[in-house]
Amino acid sequence: MKVHHSQFRYLAGTGQVPQESMIYKIFISMKRLFLILPLSLLLFSCNGNAQKDKNQEDFEIQKSDAEWKEELTDAQYRVLRKAETERAFSSPLNDIEEPGVFVCAACGNELYKTENKFNSGTGWPSFDRPINEKAVGMGSDTKIGYQRDEVHCAKCGGHLGHVFDDGPKKTTGKRHCVNGDAMEFIPGQD
Repeated sequence: MKVHHSQFRYLAGTGQVPQESMIYKIFISMKRLFLILPLSLLLFSCNGNAQKDKNQEDFEIQKSDAEWKEELTDAQYRVLRKAETERAFSSPLNDIEEPGVFVCAACGNELYKTENKFNSGTGWPSFDRPINEKAVGMGSDTKIGYQRDEVHCAKCGGHLGHVFDDGPKKTTGKRHCVNGDAMEFIPGQD
């Protein structure tokens, strides 16, 4: 059946396009392309770079995956070694206000001081800066479809969390949003 272009406009508007027409075949091909293209872009963009970048670095403390799994709790392992995120408002470190130092739960590296901690309302311990610039390392993370600045322990490479530009304007303007499972608190060392 031949279809004149004026008939196609009418038939396309009603969704009734003869299946044997070339226009119908092109339409179906384009429809498939528009479905496949976004899905493939999403698949490749969600392939995080944070772990790739970190694994290429040489850290002072290096252990096998089996060794980390044996030494850390299940929650610490998932956060520090697999870059997962703990549930918001689940960490007891959120409520700490006493002077002290927050250290990496994997290696004991001093990361943050209580004096730089603030309540961001996000549900994770938040700091406006690390204890010093050599305490943490930065990477890039695209796991959830857009790029974020990932922060990790500079000594062992353990994933800590992410850094955002919505911190206190009176200090650094940064918010180090850190998983509580990635740290331990040592009181009195502030």
